[in-house]
Amino acid sequence: MPKAAIFDLDGTLLDSVDFHALAWQEALVKFGHDVSFEEARSQIGKGGDKLIPVFLSADEQRDHGKEMEEWRGKRFKSEYLPLVRPFSAVPDLLTRLRDAGVRVAVASSAKNDELDQYLDIARIAGLVDVSTSSDDVKESKPAPDIFEAAIHRLKIRGGDAVAIGDTPYDAEAAGKAGIPTIGVLCGGFTEQTLRQAGCIEIYPGPAALFACFESSPLAR
Repeated sequence: MPKAAIFDLDGTLLDSVDFHALAWQEALVKFGHDVSFEEARSQIGKGGDKLIPVFLSADEQRDHGKEMEEWRGKRFKSEYLPLVRPFSAVPDLLTRLRDAGVRVAVASSAKNDELDQYLDIARIAGLVDVSTSSDDVKESKPAPDIFEAAIHRLKIRGGDAVAIGDTPYDAEAAGKAGIPTIGVLCGGFTEQTLRQAGCIEIYPGPAALFACFESSPLAR
């Protein structure tokens, strides 16, 4: 059994990916970039430091990248955050882990000021031992920094943990930190994409992982 389970938030525990994609797409269009919803959505799971360079040149980033990201953050909080809901059985899964003696961590590309709100929305604020965000590290996913910060705070090695995420960026980042990843499909990425990124097992979502807990990598 692993010593810790390290969860992504958006698309893994919270049904929020489409809302983040809308906010990014609206921000990009507002600042003069013809980006579709689908193109923006394909990048959700990365932090702004990794997402923005996909769509903006270096000169454009210097000119209005920071302003655009700030507009995106305000737009998301005002229009979409009130609509975010957790997936089924999220508190049940985390409670089951803690009952089994497995510590729970969250490693998210969100900003610190968003993280506490997300934990409250998911009803798991009292179930998380350690949390890390993009504000805690130099680079966001798919760089390994966020997961490395989590295992450092947990005082364990990567091989003693299991990551749970919905994007290939989660699996890539965790893999670079030596952490195996369980993939969930509820964020919208395909099983093939997640397996190619290194996921060792795939489940539809948190409820399925909770239902199959005893046979999952979380319990063996």
